[in-house]
This record gives sequence, structure tokens and C-alpha cells, in this order.
Amino acid sequence: METLSGSVERITFYNPENGYTVLRLKPDSHLGQRLVNKTALNSAGLATVVGNLPEVSPGEHLRLQGQWDNHPKHGPQFKAEVCEQTLPSTMAGIEGYLGSGMIKGIGPKLAERIVARFKEATFDVIEKSPGRLLEVPGIGEDRTQHIIKAWEEQKQVKEIMVFLHGHGVSTNLAVKIYKTYGDSALEIVQKNPYQLERDIYGVGFKTADKIARALGLPPDHPSRIEAGIVFALNETINEGHVYAPKELLAGRAIELLNVAPELIDPGLERLVQDDRIRSELLPLNNQNKKVSSQAISESQSAYGTPVIYLTPLYFGEQGVAERIKALISTTSQAINHALFPSESLSEEQQAAIKMALTHPVSILTGGPGTGKTTCLKALIQTLEAQHKKVALASPTGRAAKRLSEATGHPASTIHRLLEYSPLDGFQRNTENPLDLDFLIVDEASMLELLLTNHLLKAVQPGTHVLFVGDVDQLPSVGAGDVLRDLIDSKVAPFTRLTTIFRQAADSKIITNAHLINQGKFPVLSKGEGDFFFFPAEDADEAGNWVIQVVTERIPQKFGFDPMRDIQVLSPIYRGAAGVSALNDRLQEKLNPYTANKPERRLYGTLFRAGDKVMQTQNNYDKDVYNGDIGFVHAIDLVEQTLSVDFDGRLVAFDWSEADQLVLAYVVSVHKAQGSEFPVIVLPIVTQHYMMLQRNLLYTAITRARKLCVLVGSRRAIGMAVKNNKVAQRFTALEWRLGR
Repeated sequence: METLSGSVERITFYNPENGYTVLRLKPDSHLGQRLVNKTALNSAGLATVVGNLPEVSPGEHLRLQGQWDNHPKHGPQFKAEVCEQTLPSTMAGIEGYLGSGMIKGIGPKLAERIVARFKEATFDVIEKSPGRLLEVPGIGEDRTQHIIKAWEEQKQVKEIMVFLHGHGVSTNLAVKIYKTYGDSALEIVQKNPYQLERDIYGVGFKTADKIARALGLPPDHPSRIEAGIVFALNETINEGHVYAPKELLAGRAIELLNVAPELIDPGLERLVQDDRIRSELLPLNNQNKKVSSQAISESQSAYGTPVIYLTPLYFGEQGVAERIKALISTTSQAINHALFPSESLSEEQQAAIKMALTHPVSILTGGPGTGKTTCLKALIQTLEAQHKKVALASPTGRAAKRLSEATGHPASTIHRLLEYSPLDGFQRNTENPLDLDFLIVDEASMLELLLTNHLLKAVQPGTHVLFVGDVDQLPSVGAGDVLRDLIDSKVAPFTRLTTIFRQAADSKIITNAHLINQGKFPVLSKGEGDFFFFPAEDADEAGNWVIQVVTERIPQKFGFDPMRDIQVLSPIYRGAAGVSALNDRLQEKLNPYTANKPERRLYGTLFRAGDKVMQTQNNYDKDVYNGDIGFVHAIDLVEQTLSVDFDGRLVAFDWSEADQLVLAYVVSVHKAQGSEFPVIVLPIVTQHYMMLQRNLLYTAITRARKLCVLVGSRRAIGMAVKNNKVAQRFTALEWRLGR
């Protein structure tokens, strides 16, 4: 094999799943290295390197072993088989390394001054005599300490990387492991790699298992069995289920672990003893709609079906049921239900308001254009006229903002209402309840079980609670199906608004949403109106149409901003019309690379100043939540941070936190729940068949406020409209409410 060393100039492509990388390398020409044939370099003197590499960054110095190859389309390439991350030894290499942002706090200008002072001895000085950095003009005591700390952290991370790279762990994940465990990181990883899965977001069972197997941990080790069972249970919960039937869980764990079935029961027993899981028998009559017969066949007994919960979900489900029943059984405060302004309301709406005012717990549902907001306005007006204390809350920030704008009354996220603190948890709870007469919870279809439990803990008996939502939308992203279970249990009264008001009936978005919900094919046209269809028979053609419609047609015809007004939704992540591929293409079209626009590849995603991004998990420290959309305001290559503008508020992320962000030119339909956008573009092709469901299509269309464009095939739309098999979730809330 030949050897090639040099500094990374740019990452052209990186696949986080297998590490396949295409990068541009500035070759060294010292220490006797064979000079690269000039024809192998591009006009800028850079070599193209391809291969399965660890996640590297511009500025890093690599020593590669492999073979030169002449690609018929892309020309000369160095196919790397072995990659070693090293420190450069030339002044130019040292300056490039220090100035690339590899060491936090050192930028190009400071790197130039440091290398001018210490020349080839620069790394020795920083390593052995860091106090001498004070000799460099412009470096004071504070900056010196900052650099010493960053260098030490980088060194520790490098040690962890040497160990982890062979097991498919990226540089950024290694930084996160170091920040979690500090100097004990290597010891913890080697002692029990499965702890990584429990403690660190982004480390899955398969990564931990790969490390464990490399360390010689036997396949039947108790830690491995327990980690595999919990992973299989979490996978079930990630699909929205609250528990897993024991038989189903055991089957998934055996398949994942590839071990003898008799090892699973002792593993479950140990997890029960550690109180990480709870086991329960659910009565057979609870299984009629929630569990397929295939999943529970042999596990049924005369007493019921054995099921397994994660402990928090077990107590969460019990808590929601007990608190709903307690609210219903308490005599509520007298609210005069004859005072609302009935002249502007339909009989349906009047009945809904009377229901909310006379029952301690009630539910209001209905599709777009049926007057839910009008109902809420009249209800709030009635309550305020009687000097009642009212609060409005939604599961997400965007939904709360929309609720506030629609009703003219302040609304907040549930977390903010409950005064959540990252250190102390929910400040409003059983001991410190909300001082309210009436609580309105909007977008209740998005309510997941644990958040509902925390909310109800803070509601005093005697307070009225109205759940408002569209039960025909997709259920919550998190575990549970709270709104549907509440309705099905019949423990609280329920009103469904069905009349579409005249103004709303003029919108094809609304009329088509209702047609779809009734199992009828939508009215498609290419003419005037607010609902358009562009035919495309396959994913490639649909993807091309999406790019053209978003970047040219809609902005030119309607004047909408492609970045801020238009949101592409896709049913799936993979494929030419999926979230991932379309995000890459729209990034290149709407926010292309320029020399003065900083960018950085982190966790496999290329972030560039100006990019549209979405937060993918709740971060209470930063006060940003799953589903929040913002724009990358700046990328600081020296301090290793990127700042995101969320509706005028700048939030800073360290590079090790960037796995919380994804590009958001395109997002999944699930991620768009609770949000509305001026324009929605939805690719829908038969390749998406696994996700073509009526409630998904209905949810996507009802996200559009002014314009909705479908791109795809009539057949795919028809498949979605016909498929009304709502994916049932394993939940026992309906049963617990009815006990």
C-alpha cells in the first residue's frame, strides 16, 4: 500500500452510517514522502480521498494508507484503507491545524502569531510549557488558561478516539462521552460499555454492543442481556406504545441478542429487582383493539396477558387514570353556562361550550374550519366575564403561539405552565398546584402519556379541564394515545364539531382535508385556488418536482419566501423523495456554499450559516423544544459553537450538542404536528407505501394555511385515503379509566 499524509481541506461527503467519506486533502511534501503525481491533484493542489474513515474535520492532519485509483467519472482518487489522525510537523501544517478550529479558542490569526513565535516547537510548548504562550502578543492569562484547558480536553478525547474509532464511534460522540464522564471516560467505557446507552443521547445498543464484544464480553453476559431487553422495550416505546406484551418483547430481544430464549426471563427478573421495569397482567378484554392476536397468542392465560412497562410509564399511566377519575368525581365550581354570546354560535358550538362549563373534564374535537377557535373565544369570554382564572396551554411552543394569536388570550407550553426547571423538574405539582378555575389544553392529539401525568399532577380537584384537539390527526410522537383513549373510555363528555363554516368552505385545503377524512378522493387541479397537484410517477421525478416547485414556481407565482414560508413535508426519511435526500438538495439550492459562509460537518450533517434547522429533543436548559424551527445565525469555528435564531432568540450550541439539530428544509409529517405553515409541499408516491395512511395525509394537508401542493401519483393518494387502519398502540389507559 502507498502512504499519503496531509491536512483535510474540505469534506465533500460523509455517510454517518458506515463512515464512507469523500474529502479533499492538501498533501505534505516533506519527510521523504513520495511526491504525489501532479496529475492526481486538482487545480488547487488538492487530492481526492475516498474510503470508510472516522468522522474527521477540516484542519485535521491524516496519515493514510491505500492505493491510487483512476475513477472513470471523477478522475484520480486515493482509496484509503487505513487512517491515522496525527499532528502535522511543518510550520504551515501546524498553523493550519491550530487555525482550523481544532483547538477551541485559537483562530487563524492567533495561530499565525503562535507559530511565528515557536515555529516547529509549537506543539511541544503547548504540551510541556504552556505558560510560555504569554510570550505571544495579544495572549493574556485568561486566554492562556482557555487554550491549556482546550488542549487537554482535545488530548483526552484523542485517547478515547484511539480506542473508539475501531468501533464506529464518531469524533463528536467521543467528545460527548468525555464531557459526560471526564477523565474516567475510558475506564467506564471499558468496564461497562452498555452504560453509554443509558447515559448518552446518540449511543445506541448496537454501538455499545460492538465495543463490548471487542472487549471480550461474552454474548450471554447479564449486562448484555439486560441492555438488550431494555433496548428492545425502548424500540417498542419509540413506536408510540406504552408497554410491550411479554411474548413480543422476548421475541425482539432474542432476535437482537441472538441468545437462548431461557436467558430472557432471568434478565427480566433482574430488571424488575432494579425497578427499571414493571410486569403486569392485563385482562384479556383490554386486548380487543390494542394488541393484535399474533402478538399475544400463547402468552394469554386465564388471568390475562403478561406485559412489560418501563417503570416511569407504568406509574405515568396509573397516574393519568387516577387523576382523571379524581377530577371527574369532584364537585366542580359553579360556572354560569347561560352567559356566553350564543347569537354568533351554531347549536353544535353552543352545546360544546355548555358541556365544558358544566363538566369538570370534557373533550372538544373537530376538523379544520369547524369553529373550534370560535368556541374557545366564546368560552374564554364567558369565563373572564365571571372573573374566573383561565390558562391555555399546548404541548409545543409553535402550537402555543398559534393558540395565543387565534384566541387573543395568552397561551404557553405545558412545560412553561408547570414552571419546569432543568435542575428541579416541574415546580407545579401535587404539592404546589396551579391556581386555576379552568384549564384549556389545545392540540391534545399530541399529548404523550408522561407529560399528561405531570400536567394532571398540578391540577387541583374542582378545576375544569377541557381537552381540545383533532382526534383524526396522527397521535403523539411520544408514548401513548391519550386523547383517543379518553374519548374511547367514555368517562368524560365529548363533542365533535362537524359543520364547515361558509368562509372555510371556500378553501380547497379545508374541503379536501374533510373529503380525505371521510375516505373520499380529494379534488385535484392545476388551476386557481389554494390546493395544487403535480403528477409524478416515481420518487426521482417527485423529488425533481419538489425542488422546482419550492425554489422557482411557488416564489414566482405567489411571492412566498422559499426559506421562511414554504415547508416541505415527507412521509419517509429515505429515498429520492424522502427527508434526507431532499434536505441535501434544497440546502444546495437555497443556501449554497460560498467562501465567506462558514460551515461545519457535525454528526454527519453539514451545517452552514443561514441553514434552516429543527430542534429534535426537548432542551430545558436552552428553552428550546422538539419541533422548534430556527435558522443558523452564525458558526464560530474558533469557539466551536453554532448559534441558532429561534423566532428572534439566539441559542448557542457547542459542537458536541449539534446532534440535537437537523436540517429542516424538509421535515417528516410527524415532526410537523402542532405547527402551521403558509405553504406545504408534500411528495407522495407509491414507494412511500409503508407510511401511506389516511391520518398522515390528513395531518400533512391541515398544516397548510394558505397553499398546499401535492407532488406524486394519484394511486399513492388513493392508497393513503383508503388506508384508515390507525396503527393501534399498546396502552391500557382506556381500561384503567373504566375500572
